[in-house]
Amino acid sequence: MLIIPVKEGEPIDKALKKFKKKFERTGTLRALRKRQAFTKPSVERRKELLRAAYKEEKYGGEQ
Repeated sequence: MLIIPVKEGEPIDKALKKFKKKFERTGTLRALRKRQAFTKPSVERRKELLRAAYKEEKYGGEQ
């Protein structure tokens, strides 16, 4: 449960912005979307390896 402290006289827009930022940081929506469709463990591992290879190629090359 998210608790957003709102000060007296604070505009609702500012409180809503705080809520959205906190909601995004918790990863609730990301976890919900991930649970909607099952991906096989082998597919997840393959995706992880490809991502690691890409990062290594892009950022970890010779200096």
